[in-house]
Amino acid sequence: MTHIAHMNWGRLLHDWDDPRVADFMNALDTINGLGKRMAGFVWMMEGSGEPGSGNTENKINGDELLVPNLTVWQDVASLEEFVWDTVHRQFYERRAEWFEVLGDMGFVMWWVLEGHQPTLEEALARLDHKRQHGDSDQAFGWSYLKDATKWRQSRCKQEAAA
Repeated sequence: MTHIAHMNWGRLLHDWDDPRVADFMNALDTINGLGKRMAGFVWMMEGSGEPGSGNTENKINGDELLVPNLTVWQDVASLEEFVWDTVHRQFYERRAEWFEVLGDMGFVMWWVLEGHQPTLEEALARLDHKRQHGDSDQAFGWSYLKDATKWRQSRCKQEAAA
């Protein structure tokens, strides 16, 4: 059986403790906790477990301001429900307040075998594959998934990645 892995990252506009990103930082535990309780949730890359830190210990290229998120879901419908039909959507819609607008989006999905917990390095390799080759069975975005509909309804914009 296969599951769907998802990774996104964004680069904060300000340091972690800056009041301008406080709404985002203060919501990390709530949003991550909600995701973990959703039907269809399988696994999430964890950080230190310190309140309000999310996955901030997981660095990309040593950049302190990059925020990665890596999860596994049973199916596309479960991931879509979390992203678009919960309070997560409110924070997604505010992402440009907290994250740089990127020319190249830091978002990728791919299929994994049940029980597999991908690494950040694996996710970044998948993202690189998607950037080099476009959507394929190896790495893809929402538009590649026939069963994904909620992202179309939300009129997903390619602004900031997180």
